[in-house]
Amino acid sequence: MIVWLNGAFGAGKTSAARELVDFMPGSTFYDPELVGNGLRMMLPRKRLEQVSDYQDLPSWRRLVVDTGAALIAEVGGPLVVPMTVLRQEYRDEIFGGFAARRIPVRHVLLHTDETILRERIAEREEIPGNADASESVRQWCLAHLAPYRAALTWLTTDAHVVDTTGLTPRQTAQHIADAVREGAGICDIVQTPEPRAETLAAGVLLFDEEDRVLLVDPTYKPGWEFPGGVVEPGEPPMCAGVREVTEELGLRLDEPLRLLVADWERPQPPGYGGLRLLFDGGKLSSAAAREVLLPGSELRGWRFVTESEAAALLPPVRLSRLRWALRAREQGRPLYLEAGVPTG
Repeated sequence: MIVWLNGAFGAGKTSAARELVDFMPGSTFYDPELVGNGLRMMLPRKRLEQVSDYQDLPSWRRLVVDTGAALIAEVGGPLVVPMTVLRQEYRDEIFGGFAARRIPVRHVLLHTDETILRERIAEREEIPGNADASESVRQWCLAHLAPYRAALTWLTTDAHVVDTTGLTPRQTAQHIADAVREGAGICDIVQTPEPRAETLAAGVLLFDEEDRVLLVDPTYKPGWEFPGGVVEPGEPPMCAGVREVTEELGLRLDEPLRLLVADWERPQPPGYGGLRLLFDGGKLSSAAAREVLLPGSELRGWRFVTESEAAALLPPVRLSRLRWALRAREQGRPLYLEAGVPTG
């Protein structure tokens, strides 16, 4: 199990995490900041200059999960993780990675009144004997108060909240330990095992009366997606697409689907790639769209979007696949792609 302590810089996450280890026998303190420090030493300067925070590095997010899984395999017992994560898509990626390894996550938010936070930040000496460096860190912490306020909307609904304003680190740890024992902070995220070989996946494009396409927002990975999923062994791909639409949206498609795109996705380690099919599921009436019912553990939201609006939501590989699928729909014939490029 992972007990993830989130919150603003200065909320007392690290101090509470060290105390929490005493209240949870067999637990281990795990600081993902060490992963970031290691990447700073290993990555080329040019790559580091492209990001403002090591959390923006895909390698950091993956290594946080891989390292956590390795630690649990090594020592067993819960991991106590103090780490601020304010971007919901990064939370999705990290927690979804743990879920894929069958490692449950308890998400706890340590919330502190901003006045107290500012006082704590002002008093911190981050780097003893180096006043300039310590001041730089304090300014960095202060700059993240606004993003923290903005993230509270999703944080307070996603995590179990502990108000630490009047608590010592040990009192905070006691509150967390009691809450975890009572089942608080369970992260209800879909458990999608990581593939161990190439996969076959079927997606379905559904359109509204204005010809906008329906996209869904998964809880377990960053970026929006088409309804659909991996084809089960022995399952016809079209049936898989119909099944996934029913499971994800609560809609039953009675008409046969029409193939739009078959796209061979190149293996890119650590991914294995495989064949991705996109089918035309037809148009949804306004009445049918009102019947959409999302599984909360898997999908956070859905919407109809234009092709240009999709560009701001879909990762590049999915956006390219969508664009060719729309062209195929216009032309009335399926397209075969390799790594997103028509061929043959």
